[in-house]
Amino acid sequence: MYCMDSDEAECNPENAILAAAKLQRVSETDSNDIFVAGYPKSGNTWVQHLLVGLIFGVDGRLTPDSLVQDLVPDVHYKEFYRRYRTPTLFKTHELPQPRYRRVIWLVRDGRDVMVSYFHHLSALKSPLADWEKLAIGDGIFPCPWHEHVDAWLANSHESDLMIVKYEMLKTDPVRELRRISNFVGLERDASALKFAARTSTFQVMKEKELKFGWANSAWPKEKTFVRKGQIGSYKEEMPSRALEMFMERSAKALARLGYTS
Repeated sequence: MYCMDSDEAECNPENAILAAAKLQRVSETDSNDIFVAGYPKSGNTWVQHLLVGLIFGVDGRLTPDSLVQDLVPDVHYKEFYRRYRTPTLFKTHELPQPRYRRVIWLVRDGRDVMVSYFHHLSALKSPLADWEKLAIGDGIFPCPWHEHVDAWLANSHESDLMIVKYEMLKTDPVRELRRISNFVGLERDASALKFAARTSTFQVMKEKELKFGWANSAWPKEKTFVRKGQIGSYKEEMPSRALEMFMERSAKALARLGYTS
């Protein structure tokens, strides 16, 4: 192929390879795309698996995490992705930004988030696996929990925003999946919603992880990624001093989301 100097960008061999493979950079998205935004350990990966069943109709029991990551890309792990449909749904932990025009914001009781995050960081042998550091958000990605909540509630970029609560998704997944399908613009009957929910429960994901492993190569193979997913686990697992420190900073954010007990 002959390229004029002015066409240098189009003639870049890397771009040609990406085009041939039908790959796009994860930073290149469509205004109709939907971002599932949630603070880490808010059920984000679970929702990824639910969405694959909801959107593509695949059996979650037979779908390895590598395929899930291909169909609903994680912006933190995927440099490139394939566009199978528009809107494409992406997973992100980031704060609001202009390109996030349509957002499913996943929220979970921040106290339970801290418990799950502690176990996650401990499995990675991270120096941040410290209850008090977590409680105040010291060096924690992407920011302290309450700042994430405040930023998304402010919605400064005026995104089309739907809130999904982790606890409601656990209690009545079919109802919440119906809300999500309406937001995405899908027509799914009750049987399809029930199938997506039934084939991506926490137990199914635990069994699937043992069978297929996990797509994230950084995750230690001797540790299971899918843990308990219990509601209210902070009551037994979070040290009292860490809970006190967390509440000093996050009580208002918890109350704004309706977590008052």
